[in-house]
Amino acid sequence: MDTKEVMERVKADDVKFVSYQFVDVMGVVKSVDAPVSQLKNALDRGVWFDGSSVEGFARIQESDMHLRLDVDTYAVLPWSPSDMRRARFFCDIYQPDGNPFSDDPRGTLKRLLGKLRERGWIYNIGPEPEFFLFRQNGGQSIHPVPHDVGGYFDFSPNDEAVRVRTELMEALDQMGLEIEVGHHEVALGQHEIDFRFADALRAADNVQTLKYTVKAIAAQNGLIASFMPKPIFGINGSGMHCHQSLFDNQGNNLFFDANDPYNLSKIAYGFIAGQLEHARGLSAVVAPTVNSYKRLVPGYEAPVYVGWAQVNRSALIRIPRYTPGQEGAVRAELRCPDPSCNPYIALTAMLTTALDGIDRGLKPASPLNNINVYELDREQRQELGVTELPGSLKEALDELELDDVVKGAFSPSLYETFVRAKRSEWDDYRIHVSDWEINNFLQTA
Repeated sequence: MDTKEVMERVKADDVKFVSYQFVDVMGVVKSVDAPVSQLKNALDRGVWFDGSSVEGFARIQESDMHLRLDVDTYAVLPWSPSDMRRARFFCDIYQPDGNPFSDDPRGTLKRLLGKLRERGWIYNIGPEPEFFLFRQNGGQSIHPVPHDVGGYFDFSPNDEAVRVRTELMEALDQMGLEIEVGHHEVALGQHEIDFRFADALRAADNVQTLKYTVKAIAAQNGLIASFMPKPIFGINGSGMHCHQSLFDNQGNNLFFDANDPYNLSKIAYGFIAGQLEHARGLSAVVAPTVNSYKRLVPGYEAPVYVGWAQVNRSALIRIPRYTPGQEGAVRAELRCPDPSCNPYIALTAMLTTALDGIDRGLKPASPLNNINVYELDREQRQELGVTELPGSLKEALDELELDDVVKGAFSPSLYETFVRAKRSEWDDYRIHVSDWEINNFLQTA
């Protein structure tokens, strides 16, 4: 859209306020808000803000930062009251000298995708973020109480969870996400809403939009929505499986090869091999919290072992079975990301490792078809060359420090900010006394 079209849309939607949104290094959505009367000026000149108070942004002595609106991300926030209707734009961040801000997570992904376009390629992603809906449990602290008692794909005509999930899908549809399906997941109170794949920048925007929309609609229903990877011990956690493919500018799927046993091209094999080779360092970015590694354990359908397979869901990368005539659907599903990640940083790292595999001509080991890796012992896995993902955030960060390819996906200052924050998170977690320790040691030690 151009400025004229945006202003016409805003007037037709009766918008009163506009949120200019961006994200910090941790993926937290930030916003600069203004009355709609200032929108024309913002479209023409951008919006200045103080970056010194944002995690990973400018220092005090160079705090002025500049937002430039991405007009194609315009959307009305459907939960805002009609008399104070609010719209949003995602923004790119620039420095006062007019250069892009190197530590902007969205800008980092956008620049990498620009380099990819120079090859004539498009990186498509179909993320599947899962989440829980919990009831309010009183007091200032929250103890998770699942909102429903349904299971995987369960349906009840009087299920309150169905009503809330339907309301969520309607709101997301109004915000421009092309919703494909919503359903109950395995655990009590757990849900998934899938939207159509898109180029990586739009997909990352969609993940951010989904997360704060789900939280807003849940709050209006007296519920708490959580994208925490493992909120309840003993049941399945929430992942964000990412279905990935590369297309050319003519709309051809570069992963497809009709003459290959798995219908995969040389590019697809390099893509898979790159992500597998860097999986241990990559995990710190796509599963970035201490809680992420309580999901990545055997027994709950979460991937733990580094390998690929067709159909097999115990592998880190799964290749959905090819259906003749659907060449465009050939893809690689990376199963270790979870929805606590910053999607812009995660997709940047995922694409960087994949391109490393393509450019170096890497080939993955044999697929783990018809093998339940969870049932193999350590010796059997070693014979197959199957390694494991890190078992903790600390181990993942240590692996990240050793991986120059993943590190090189980001500016040095963005990388250092991310690692510093995550090391601090680990240290805080390490010294915290948990309920488990009290229950097990208070009287026995």
